Amino acid sequence: MTVELPFIDSTGTWLPPRVPTERAVAAGKFDAALARATDVISVAVAGDESAPEMAARAAKTALARARSTAADIDLVLHASFFYQGHDLWTPASYVQREAVGNKCPALEVRQVSNGGMAAMELASAYLAVDPGRSSALITTGDKFCEPGFDRWHSDPGTVYADGGTALVLSRHGGFARLRSLVTVSEPELEGMNRGDDPFGRTPFEHRRPVDYEVCKRAFLAGTSVSYVVSLVSSGQDNAIKQALVAAELELGEIDRIVLPHVGRRRLKAAYFSRFGIDPARTTWPWNRAVGHLGAGDPIAGLDHLVNSGVLDAGQTCLLVSVGAGYSWSCAVIEVLERPAWAGRGRDGGR
Repeated sequence: MTVELPFIDSTGTWLPPRVPTERAVAAGKFDAALARATDVISVAVAGDESAPEMAARAAKTALARARSTAADIDLVLHASFFYQGHDLWTPASYVQREAVGNKCPALEVRQVSNGGMAAMELASAYLAVDPGRSSALITTGDKFCEPGFDRWHSDPGTVYADGGTALVLSRHGGFARLRSLVTVSEPELEGMNRGDDPFGRTPFEHRRPVDYEVCKRAFLAGTSVSYVVSLVSSGQDNAIKQALVAAELELGEIDRIVLPHVGRRRLKAAYFSRFGIDPARTTWPWNRAVGHLGAGDPIAGLDHLVNSGVLDAGQTCLLVSVGAGYSWSCAVIEVLERPAWAGRGRDGGR
């Protein structure tokens, strides 16, 4: 059965002010050698704003831009990576109340950095199975802060940023259409972010802040590095190739590529060198001034390309996403028209 993929009606991003990386280095918060390796020049850092509040602000922007109205939204999916501000609570319902105001299903998606794209795939299927359904709102929101998370060192090689993103999918039209959307999973790698710690009873029971490097070393001590590398490479390759085949395009025919907001060293190894991708063809020149938005990188990158006029009518874009677990998602998007809101704001933040 072939699922009819929806249109992208609108996007929205809300980012707090940026903190220059050199300031963090001077203050002793960020290791200088690691700063040079990541080559990230600034990071979006929230003040009092919570992750769900930033997601709701992005959602309001997306809905204000959309042809779909709040009454047309049949599903709200909120994806996140880190703590959402309250225990045993439903941030998707908060976003729905603040930004939409209707009573459709509102659910949370947890797939760390791949949560935004995972939500896109789930929402696409949800809309496709019932002709009476019209549109879906996808949001992401994260705030990475101590004591639970050290944005500079918890995951060496990636600098974590705060912000919210939103995207409206519609069966009835939009400024772009999804030509393909693929997710590939490799559960053999789930231990990479678990290590050999026993299951805890409460959050941060083993260490605080989060230290992915400790977990990674423990995992690699019990398996072959070459085997892990082969699984990671295979997952990424399969997701990209399947998305391109389904869209009937070659990588060289894609106009722009949205990549995860990780540091330059990781991007070079995983994408620039491996696939022969010119960094200027990607969102790297922009995202190195933003940082890793948890589940929101793909939506924020697409929003930036369209809003800045870099991606215009008749062009295609490849969204690339990866999350621990491990899972990889890729989508090919064809821009049908330049939306009226393009060029009216950099990223929706302050």
